[in-house]
Amino acid sequence: MKTNKLHNINDSGFKTPEDYFNNLEDRVLSNIKLNEAVSDPGFKVPDHYFDSLENKILNQVSEKETTKVIPLFNRKNLLYVSSIAAAVLLLFNLSIFETQSDWDNIDLETVENYIITENLGSEEIASLLLEDGDISEESFSDIEFTDEAVEGYFLENTSVEDLITN
Repeated sequence: MKTNKLHNINDSGFKTPEDYFNNLEDRVLSNIKLNEAVSDPGFKVPDHYFDSLENKILNQVSEKETTKVIPLFNRKNLLYVSSIAAAVLLLFNLSIFETQSDWDNIDLETVENYIITENLGSEEIASLLLEDGDISEESFSDIEFTDEAVEGYFLENTSVEDLITN
């Protein structure tokens, strides 16, 4: 390490502004004269003010003034609002807006879900869908059953075990 000739340093590194010490005395004297001229700060506190301040604050905080309470929902307003709500409810529940449903507008998926959940048998389904005069021999006389159609039906809808046991 180099010692950088520390014993030969002539400059301290600090500098003062020019004419700093020439004006210093004038500035200190003007500050003293200003403080003597303004002996009264301009604010005055009444005598024994801080002695009674705590008691005054506690008395003002502890005093509770009773105020008149106006409820948000008085009986008159509640009656008006409930009558309007009832009128609107009746308007939407009346049959003015209802449309007549028919068999063409029923969704097929809804009917399937109803049949599955209600566990209806084939007789109940037939009684729901067909009336007494709907089934006749003439309606089945036009249908021809070929051997391929019957064989395909049995292959798709039955198993070998069903055919053997029956």
